[in-house]
Amino acid sequence: MDFEMETPPETGESQVSEETRQGGGESEAAPTHAAPAGGESSSKALKLNERLGLEVESLELSEDQASQHENFEQMMLDYEATLKVIKEGEIVRGTIIHVGDSEVQVNVGFKSEGFLSLSQFGGAEGVKEGDEVDVFLESLEDESGLVVLSKEKADFLKVWDQIKETYDEGGVIKGTIDRRIKGGLVVKLLGVDAFLPGSQVALRQVPDLEALISESFDFKIIKLNKRRRNIVISRRVVLEEERNKLKAALIEELEKGQLRKGTVKNITDFGAFVDLGGIDGLLHLTDMSWGRVSHPSELVNIGEEIDVKVLDIDLDRERISLGLKQLTPYPWENVEEKYKPETKVKGKVVSITDYGAFVELEKGVEGLIHISEMSWTRHVKHPSKIVTIGQEVEAVVLSVDKDNEKISLGLKQTEPDPWDSLDEKYPIGSIVHGKVRNLTNFGAFVELEEGIDGLVHISDMSWTKRIRHPKEVLNKSDETEVVILDINKSIRRISLGLKQLAPDPWFDLTSKYTEGTFVEAKVSRPLERGVVVEMEEGVEGFIPVSHLGERSIKKPVEHFAEGDMLPVKVINVDHDGRRIVLSVTDRLREEGTDALREYMDKYGEPRFPDAKEEPEFPDEAAIDEETPVEDEPVEEKNAAETPVEASEPAAEAEADEPPTEEDAEKPEKA
Repeated sequence: MDFEMETPPETGESQVSEETRQGGGESEAAPTHAAPAGGESSSKALKLNERLGLEVESLELSEDQASQHENFEQMMLDYEATLKVIKEGEIVRGTIIHVGDSEVQVNVGFKSEGFLSLSQFGGAEGVKEGDEVDVFLESLEDESGLVVLSKEKADFLKVWDQIKETYDEGGVIKGTIDRRIKGGLVVKLLGVDAFLPGSQVALRQVPDLEALISESFDFKIIKLNKRRRNIVISRRVVLEEERNKLKAALIEELEKGQLRKGTVKNITDFGAFVDLGGIDGLLHLTDMSWGRVSHPSELVNIGEEIDVKVLDIDLDRERISLGLKQLTPYPWENVEEKYKPETKVKGKVVSITDYGAFVELEKGVEGLIHISEMSWTRHVKHPSKIVTIGQEVEAVVLSVDKDNEKISLGLKQTEPDPWDSLDEKYPIGSIVHGKVRNLTNFGAFVELEEGIDGLVHISDMSWTKRIRHPKEVLNKSDETEVVILDINKSIRRISLGLKQLAPDPWFDLTSKYTEGTFVEAKVSRPLERGVVVEMEEGVEGFIPVSHLGERSIKKPVEHFAEGDMLPVKVINVDHDGRRIVLSVTDRLREEGTDALREYMDKYGEPRFPDAKEEPEFPDEAAIDEETPVEDEPVEEKNAAETPVEASEPAAEAEADEPPTEEDAEKPEKA
């Protein structure tokens, strides 16, 4: 409460006049004497009397003022005796005298009150007038003349010694999570605020910190600052210490082969981590089930309590391997008795790869149907063309390998093998009708019936003409007749012939073209070591480079072009090798100099210097200048100039096994 000092009343005429007015003009005055009329002495006497009266009155007023001053001083002494002796920087007890919307007015027994924010009380709930509260006196007077108080500082200082002692001793203190702030949580610790960082809330990141509000836990103080009233605490440190104690005790009693309970803490693509009560173990995906598992979440969930078996312990690396499937019997134990070869079984397709399909026969037992075991006749490009995941299929057991946990199954074995009676259906030498399915460098595949193909090799396409590529004779999708030459059941191949539809003309040709016969031959194609010529329709002969005239002709491709007519002489006929060797040189020698000059004028100089040599057949390149060699049908060297069309028939090699050289030399597998 504020007081003002009264100012002593002034003396003089103004004071008298004031009192006279206040007294209604009835105040007593000193006696006056009338001045004698017209006399100076009378006037002086009157003034003297007035002056003496005023001085007497002034003396009386001074005595009253002194008395009032003494009363005021006594009153001030009595008031000051009621005030407390308080100092700045101390905790004092005050009384709440008013509760406002946002502030609380507190009387601490000083001449002025102080104000506290309601937030320092944690809200208005429970705060009422007349309550006593401890506050910290920061200042006796601020700019407004009010006492500066703080409840938070008082609360902090009251528990500081206990908090400091706990911190120094490394002890644990209990607190309650109050609210969430940026970066963590605020915890009430003995009534004061402490900061709990988000990284120190638990051993692992907590997704929802709000769920912990109002929960009480044990904490460790990890940082203190009295001046800033800063307290940082950790729950993670407490949990780690507890875990280490449990971990040490668990390691002592943990043994390989034990059955233990644990809680799933985390799930990854390769397995699940299980808390055994202080130490984590890994339950790998492959140890969860004897059957096929795509992801651990199919069998376990985070927070779930499960039974596991200890498979391995590595104390140095603190790694524990756990198993779930080991709690059930091994399904491959009696598999050889359950699934004997040549027996039919049923199962569900659980996986498809490029090389086959896996079929689950029972939980933990699967068999493989290889792509080659899916059809007797069809060329299966991918297993998905035959089966789908989830499909129930019937198959035949081909073999069982218990040690490697493998069972081979066959799908085509559930039906009769058409190759068993194929030789009865297509006797050797019979003429059959088919459709050209594909062309390769070494022949043409002809489909006799669905899934049954045979190969017409290029050597079996013409009796007299050397075929460089099957497209010279056949086109894809052509309908044609062929002759059955051979059926090999073991390797499932059918050899077909096209030239065999007509009689072998070489019996007549050997008689027609005897050695020494003169012929006019047309150039078919110049090669590096000679020229192939056509003697008549479908009949070809070969002129070695040494028999093309003069020695100056070294590169036939620069001198001759397709369609040129050359005079030749038959110098060799090989009936078995189906080859006729010709010579220009020998004929010109017999015909004379004029014929030789005419020939050399026409072909002696290079006519096509930029021409490129056409690839030749290896057997033609190997012909000796004087002695011809036997015929050996082979593939064209330059595959780039004779592209292979896309292949689909069953006779082609498997997709994952490219054809070998042996495959190229023999008729393809049907």
